[in-house]
Amino acid sequence: MLDIQKIRDHKDQVKAALLKRLKPENFDLEHLIQLDDERRMLISKTEELRAQRNKSSQSKPDAATIAKLKKVGEEIKQYDENLAAVEDTLRIRLSELPNLPAEDVLPGGKENNKVIHTFGKKPSFKFTPKDHVELATSLGLVDYERAVKMSGSGFWAYTGDGALLEWALLNYFIEFHRKNDYEFILPPYLLTEQSAYTSGHLPKFRDDLYWNQDRLCLNATSEMMLGNWHRDEIIPGEELPRKYFAYSACFRREAGAYRKEERGMVRGHQFNKIEMFQFTRPEDSWKAFDELTKNAQKLVEGLGLHCQSVLLAAEDASAAMAKTIDLEVWIPSMNVYKEVSSISNALDYQARRGNIRFKDKDAKKTEFLHTLNASGLATSRIVPAILEQFQQADGSVQVPKVLQKFVGKKVLKKK
Repeated sequence: MLDIQKIRDHKDQVKAALLKRLKPENFDLEHLIQLDDERRMLISKTEELRAQRNKSSQSKPDAATIAKLKKVGEEIKQYDENLAAVEDTLRIRLSELPNLPAEDVLPGGKENNKVIHTFGKKPSFKFTPKDHVELATSLGLVDYERAVKMSGSGFWAYTGDGALLEWALLNYFIEFHRKNDYEFILPPYLLTEQSAYTSGHLPKFRDDLYWNQDRLCLNATSEMMLGNWHRDEIIPGEELPRKYFAYSACFRREAGAYRKEERGMVRGHQFNKIEMFQFTRPEDSWKAFDELTKNAQKLVEGLGLHCQSVLLAAEDASAAMAKTIDLEVWIPSMNVYKEVSSISNALDYQARRGNIRFKDKDAKKTEFLHTLNASGLATSRIVPAILEQFQQADGSVQVPKVLQKFVGKKVLKKK
């Protein structure tokens, strides 16, 4: 959520930033300022009436004073009701606005995404390479048919060495984050509407989430849980930054037909992911952003995969984020790069929604902190990239060196 004071003080700058993401007719800053003016007037009037009531109650009550106090009390009640309604409307209107893109984020959509770095050797083949679905099936790593029979399209089941490879990736990620002093959390998978609101998924992305009859949703990303970890809390300033990572399965409706080139594990309703998250002081958040970016990149580099990093344009990034860099691995059979990590800085956008603040020892007031998240990493596209980039002419697949101790073998072969 944006700061109404910032909108008042820097209206033109806020408008210019929002125009990177929205059309002019889709937001009205003047209306927000008018609502805030009304809110301030109601607060002032209510305080004035309360002061008047307190002064009158100090004198010896007579019939006239009692009648006056009763009338003032009724007026205060009405003003309080009006104030609550205005504050609720203002909150809703502010929650509909996206975050302000950082200065170096380009306007527009995917067409303005910018590749900023490429790393890892791009493999070349002296044979006709197979795609990951064919490789996974022939090596007995994934059972697509039984998964679809049980759960429908968009699901798969890891089997045998495939399950070991999947779990090896998660162990590799966990080991890395623990060495970097991130605290490990295994959170619940179901979240309340307030949690989805704090993370920025509501109200806009309600239809992308799975909901049950108790109005709980399945998490679409571990970021949703971690972003609520300190909701409605005040963290001592000297304890920042707080660094966490979480493992969870992630669930997404992914409405719409699946494209042929996205078959297999490239896009589905359920996948595993490790998420990094930081709560920082405002002045430290861009330093934290660089740290998270380097961590995610080191994980991909450790696997030996060819990958690129992309600065997302304003409309392609999550509306809650000021800046996002995606790490994308190359999928040879598709000759495209697919996202395996998004590194994002929400600034104080999520903290305002979740009322997450910090306070220094000698400070009189609390401040909203900054939140950042990064996939570290998602497995559902890492596995296809490993299978396709490390496949051999005989149909086997080399296991990345960092995973061999977890898988227990160097090569995946037909049994």
